[in-house]
Amino acid sequence: MHWTNSEQQVGQKVPKLPVPPLQQTLRMYLQCMKHLVSEEQFKKTKAIVEKFGIPGGLGESLQQMLEERSEKTTNWVFNYWLDDMYLNNRLALPVNSSPAIIFARQHFKDVNDQLRFAANLISGVQDYKALLDTHALPADFSRGQLSGHPLCMKQYYGLFSSYRLPGCTKDTLVAQKSNVMPEPEHIIVACNNQFFVLDVVINFRRLSEGDLFTQLQKIAKMAENEEEMLPPIGLLTADGRTEWAEARMILMKDSTNRDSLDMIERCICLVCLDSPSRVELSDTSMALQMLHGGGCHNNGANRWYDKPMQFVVGRDGLCGAVCEHSPFDGIVMVQCTEYLLRHMKESSKKLVRADSVSELPAPRRLRWKCSPDIQTHLASAAEKLQRAVENLDFIAYKFEHYGKEFIKKQKISPDAYVQVALQLAFYRCHRRLVPTYESASLRRFDEGRVDNIRSATSEALAFVKAMAGDKTAVSDQVLVLIRTLIPVAFHLSEYSQLSQEQRTFQEFAIWLLDSEKIQKFKDAIAAQTNYSVLAVTGMAIDNHLLGLREVAREHCKELPEIFTDETYLTSNRFILSTSQVPTTMEMFCCYGPVVPNGYGACYNPQPEHILFCISSFKESGLEADGHHLILEVVTDWNAVDLVVNREVVFHCNIYDLDFGGDGKLDPLCEEARKVALNA
Repeated sequence: MHWTNSEQQVGQKVPKLPVPPLQQTLRMYLQCMKHLVSEEQFKKTKAIVEKFGIPGGLGESLQQMLEERSEKTTNWVFNYWLDDMYLNNRLALPVNSSPAIIFARQHFKDVNDQLRFAANLISGVQDYKALLDTHALPADFSRGQLSGHPLCMKQYYGLFSSYRLPGCTKDTLVAQKSNVMPEPEHIIVACNNQFFVLDVVINFRRLSEGDLFTQLQKIAKMAENEEEMLPPIGLLTADGRTEWAEARMILMKDSTNRDSLDMIERCICLVCLDSPSRVELSDTSMALQMLHGGGCHNNGANRWYDKPMQFVVGRDGLCGAVCEHSPFDGIVMVQCTEYLLRHMKESSKKLVRADSVSELPAPRRLRWKCSPDIQTHLASAAEKLQRAVENLDFIAYKFEHYGKEFIKKQKISPDAYVQVALQLAFYRCHRRLVPTYESASLRRFDEGRVDNIRSATSEALAFVKAMAGDKTAVSDQVLVLIRTLIPVAFHLSEYSQLSQEQRTFQEFAIWLLDSEKIQKFKDAIAAQTNYSVLAVTGMAIDNHLLGLREVAREHCKELPEIFTDETYLTSNRFILSTSQVPTTMEMFCCYGPVVPNGYGACYNPQPEHILFCISSFKESGLEADGHHLILEVVTDWNAVDLVVNREVVFHCNIYDLDFGGDGKLDPLCEEARKVALNA
């Protein structure tokens, strides 16, 4: 993704992202992982890390290369991070990558109400894009931890002028702005799985809201014409990225398809006029529909997932946005969406004419020529999307006992509070902690995106063990006091039966236990807060390790052992993927898990309540083929055994597996899958 010089100068100047000190990152890496792997594995990892970091060793050479890269580039990690986080990922965008924003439910009396809402929304998009085009968008400043710093504004310019182009091995994030090509002056309207070009500027005149309403009426009528109905090509964009890239190459062989693809790829945004979803609307059901459209038999094909901003306006009042995440982070899409909602709220009382004053050329339907190969791709994409719909487990849960104001009164960061609570919830479910991802904005730096706050700290583990009644989490001194003071009191079932002395002893013991828990809670909050500060100031470990790994990939014959070690691989499997996405308007955000056995946890702290959107998959891997999957701990950490009906049918060493992060099934895994199916 390349930005123009004028965009680089928007807002106040922000500094370059620093390269953290090597020894600091290596020390923090060991600290983050010590309590999340076995003692034996950690001992091995510690030796590997120490070897990597010795004076004059490989680590220092790679660090120097990274610092040289920092001198020559605007942001040393930007392209590494973008490729690793998004463009190299081969998984389908719906559920796996694209977050959704859900608006408050609308109550449309008829289809005209739906179209008026859409026209109002498009008018707001035009206003917002005008602010971007004239560089008039007010600068953002940091909030929360270390508030008041000016933030890099460049991500905003990807909202309506970029496109994610699928590739066979890697996608490309394309910036539409060019000195040669004119500014796009059209949006694409999806209706009934058909795509229409809606010009928002005609003869150098911006269409009024009344004009837009009239044009949308024409589109709605055209979309009902059964004789003109074309295959649901949008389904292809819901497929895996490699499969979609292959299908796109087939489409591109025909000039009609090339023209249609060009119009979509250069448009400002999409507006999806959805049919009724046929589900009872609640926060949970609306979020599910926004994440995947309800599948191929609902509105799942009424999308084009490669475009960064797709606004959904459903006939049943289900409205929101689906976002392709690679050009911008969550706060940017929220800021844009809140501007649009404020625009719509302020202009909702204005009367929109049913007809425009002038005669306007009719919007045109995009045409497609579909070969048998494309029909095969469509059938496969539809089946996979349907499986994804059926496999996603999700709830939008509103915690109403208190909100962020109460937490602030306790002089605790609401974000740190929620993060520690999530660790406790996970521990109560699984009796362990796992590598956790919490996004931390780096926009205080030029071209900054995010780094990771590793919330599964050793302090969090000590706290959750104490809360879950794990005796090993209570100090020996407290246990000795309890055993000495009240050997009898705990054996009496009724408090009323205790003598005054026994009651005093029991209350003292309970106080000791509670005070230990409170102290461990404070320690966990402090650890979370401290790591958050390190992350937003560019001193977290994930981006640094990624940069060292990618520099090694470019300059070494093989990856250093630190990056093939099981601990490093474990550290990058984020079973718990979390993000705080606060809003000031009536809306919320959600997303899916990032690994098959993981959870997505998006939360929105409000003054008097906290909204949690929790997602997971019902099945993964072999379970989708009808098997019941049970994971068991084995003594050999490097062994991978597949047991069917108590018989080992497949065995390999974990180091023989390819953890490429490309979303493809490793050849050995595919072999194991076939063996299991035939067992």
